[in-house]
Amino acid sequence: MSYLLLHSSTDGQTKKIILKMAEQLRGLGRECDIRDLNTDQQLNLSGYDKVLVGASIRYGHFNKKLQRFVISHQNQLNSMKTGFFAVNLTARKEGKNTVETNAYTRKFLEACPWKPTLKSVFAGALFYPRYKWFDRMMIRLIMKMTDGPTDPKTEIEYTNWEKVAEFATEFDGL
Repeated sequence: MSYLLLHSSTDGQTKKIILKMAEQLRGLGRECDIRDLNTDQQLNLSGYDKVLVGASIRYGHFNKKLQRFVISHQNQLNSMKTGFFAVNLTARKEGKNTVETNAYTRKFLEACPWKPTLKSVFAGALFYPRYKWFDRMMIRLIMKMTDGPTDPKTEIEYTNWEKVAEFATEFDGL
């Protein structure tokens, strides 16, 4: 089995999740080709049995390159087994950590011409010291509004790695 694992990561957590899934899938003997949707737009999906896409959300939006990829490959994606997961800090909260309850993910998938076979949402990570000044200030403001941590020294990984492993197992079983 040959899988294409694509990520659209802003600060690296989505890529970290994809790499963890690839490690798990390779342990099962699967071939995994990992590509960055932000830089690699010339993709041929025909050589793969399944495609998995992970994308982060920043300020309520997915990267436009994800949208372009989905539109240009929708027929191919809809004709094969595929998975999609979103990564965002909103998913750190119970009740906002499923496809149905995470507004950004739900809206994206409702408007999306691609209908992934398997879908999920994972909480991302908050690493204030790594952000540029503007992003740090904006994220602190958003966190203040959503009762999250605002200390500029805060570094928290909210990702539930058990949930990530379960999703990779489900994807492999499609």
